[in-house]
Amino acid sequence: MIRERVTVPSIRNSKVRLGHEPISMITAYDFPGARMVDQAGADMILVGDSLAMVVLGHKDTLSVTIDDMVHHTKAVAAADPLALIVTDMPWMSYHTGTKDAVVGASKLIRAGASAVKIEGGAIRAKVIKAIVEAEIPVVGHLGLTPQSVNKFGGFRVQAKSNEQAQALLEDAKTVEAAGAFCLVLEAIPDVVAKAVTNTLSIPTIGIGAGAQCDGQVLVFHDILGYGSKKPPKFVKRYANLEELGIEGLARYVKDVRTGHFPDDTQTYHDSDGVISKLY
Repeated sequence: MIRERVTVPSIRNSKVRLGHEPISMITAYDFPGARMVDQAGADMILVGDSLAMVVLGHKDTLSVTIDDMVHHTKAVAAADPLALIVTDMPWMSYHTGTKDAVVGASKLIRAGASAVKIEGGAIRAKVIKAIVEAEIPVVGHLGLTPQSVNKFGGFRVQAKSNEQAQALLEDAKTVEAAGAFCLVLEAIPDVVAKAVTNTLSIPTIGIGAGAQCDGQVLVFHDILGYGSKKPPKFVKRYANLEELGIEGLARYVKDVRTGHFPDDTQTYHDSDGVISKLY
């Protein structure tokens, strides 16, 4: 079956209750990662600000800038994936007003993204609306919003009370009304995610939000076991690239030290005998 390029309208219409398959979304931060994700058949690639943690080794996502996100979006876009590229707007790129937000979002679109992702609910409605009015598609993000880690006091499950769950549902309605075409729900009880998914006409994509969402997203490094940190509860690992990688690298080191690399097959020779003595 020949894959078609994924578009914003095709994602916007991908509600499971309308008979569509769940949406698959995976993060990528560079050219080879994007190629792997796209060849695996994912619908969406998220150039996540999670690169701060899984690529750069920081404790949270707050250190990356709009220029960092532009840099990594260009690398992902260079793979020319059929998957839809969505890029996170990093902390403080949309918190200072609609003008700054639109300018920042436009940089990410010029870098190769087809949409941007913004964290927050009603407090971000004006920003979402302004970006959408600038013809830039927006994905919302509610629940555990990593850019609010200091406010939450850590990476904690959200919407655990009736009051908090109702507030999140209202935020979800507001984000949809502001023009978002899709909504990520992170680290919330499955019953809350189900209520949001059933209420909205736009698709929801869960990460630690249960199986009732219209799709799922995970971090590339978590899926493949690439990185030494213990993954969150909601992660399922499908490979262990770190273990395989260390094994391969150790074999190389051993071969170098024992003189087994390079051997004749990895060496260029003066096969025509045209080079005279150099000493």
